[in-house]
Amino acid sequence: MSEREALAFLAKADKKASTFGWFGSNKFEDAAELYTKAANSFKLVKRWKEAGDAFSKAANMQIQLNERDEAASTFINASKCYKKCNFEDAITSLKQAIEILTDRGRFQAAAGHQKDIAQIYESDLVDLEKAMQAYEIAADWYAGEEANALANNCLLKVATFAASLGQYDKAIEKFEQVAYASLDNQLTKWSIKEYFLKAGLCHIVNGDYVGAANAIEKYKDMDVSFAGTREYQFLQDILTAVENGDVETFTNRVVDFDQLSKLDNWKTSILLQIKKGIQEQPLLT
Repeated sequence: MSEREALAFLAKADKKASTFGWFGSNKFEDAAELYTKAANSFKLVKRWKEAGDAFSKAANMQIQLNERDEAASTFINASKCYKKCNFEDAITSLKQAIEILTDRGRFQAAAGHQKDIAQIYESDLVDLEKAMQAYEIAADWYAGEEANALANNCLLKVATFAASLGQYDKAIEKFEQVAYASLDNQLTKWSIKEYFLKAGLCHIVNGDYVGAANAIEKYKDMDVSFAGTREYQFLQDILTAVENGDVETFTNRVVDFDQLSKLDNWKTSILLQIKKGIQEQPLLT
């Protein structure tokens, strides 16, 4: 299949779509089929923008036919093509599909595509603010459909990005929300200490040492096993070092923890900010 054939399908589709006649549904149906053929032909020759445009036109024809579920799927096909050439166009097509899906009450499917938008913002456009917002919407929709594991995965993304953007109160709220949701779940309960650790670090980096101390005690009450964890002791040691302005002890405790539980990039970044805060504390005379 050549590009010439793709252009021929497209020309026929445009002509069919613009033709005036008494049997409108037939022309929209024929046009949708021709636009789809054009789109697939463009895909074969890797003309991704043209393929996406043709799929979008096919979807609009399907909307005219009130075939809204089919239109949503076609907009998704358009987004996959656009993702290879223009991320913003991919997001636009996903939003068009999501609008149809939410209107039809298909919120879990809509959440999945909202998550696709979040991933584009996260990985391709590297816009953490918009990624965070998109993940939060997806989490709400998943939660509404009681897809709690999927909702929590999105909330963890929200918390992680909120902290990276300096929105520590929001990060704490989301980490704690996921921790609460995990208390009675045997599959995720082992992760609670990680969520408490991250929330505690957000309290400390935010300069709220009283809040951090209260939070650590609250976490211990929520999960009696937390007091016996390395994460609990690490939070206590870090908080004490920060309150005392003791950079050396802070550094030693971080090194000790890292040797037993490798620190990821996110925690390393937060800990470096905490250390900088200690170094910038005014000396008492």
